[in-house]
Amino acid sequence: MPIQLYIGNKNYSSWSMRPWVLLKQAGIAFDEVMVRFDAFNADSTFKQTICALSPAGRVPVLLDEGLAVWDTLAITEYVAERFPDHGIWPRDARARARARSVCAEMHSGFSALRNHCAMNIEASLPQIGALIWRDQPAVRADLERIVAMWTELLNTHKGPMLFGEFCAADAFYAPVVMRLKTYALPVPQHIAQYLDRLCALPAVRAWMDDALAEHDFVVFDEPYRTQA
Repeated sequence: MPIQLYIGNKNYSSWSMRPWVLLKQAGIAFDEVMVRFDAFNADSTFKQTICALSPAGRVPVLLDEGLAVWDTLAITEYVAERFPDHGIWPRDARARARARSVCAEMHSGFSALRNHCAMNIEASLPQIGALIWRDQPAVRADLERIVAMWTELLNTHKGPMLFGEFCAADAFYAPVVMRLKTYALPVPQHIAQYLDRLCALPAVRAWMDDALAEHDFVVFDEPYRTQA
């Protein structure tokens, strides 16, 4: 029986995107269960559904023969152990350590970029992005760090992905790429080329296509618009 991956709306749920893209691009079979973001209060359908699986009450949640694994990092490590031949992490030990480091940095950092530039694949918000870029130095600092990190990795591993071949690091930063596209934040040409290469991956393209097909305007996930 394939594993199940519980996710939120593809247009908005950056944390759901990471393991979905990772599993899909790695060729690991799974059943997707999408639980719509109706609300986050305790009696919402979303919370009741997810809390029945995970005490954290958040997506994503991976279910494997009755075992629930939540949190994107934990899911990634579980999948790497469960499917050791699918290239979840780089083969080289030192590269693996670096990949884990940059994933953990994404997991715990870049709060300004995440807070001010919510993932919204369907939207095009360059004017909002220009205001954020002008008024939010913490966002500029977050992006400066990301550009420096990606530049070093692409130069070291000779692309096309951050560690040469696709791995968990690319999946972890896929929602950042979505944000950079939506808000048209300025990046150097070599970084823009990486954005295009990542968006062209079959798994990322499939997620984006599904997000665009949702046509589900969730008000509390749309801080900059009153309608789709």
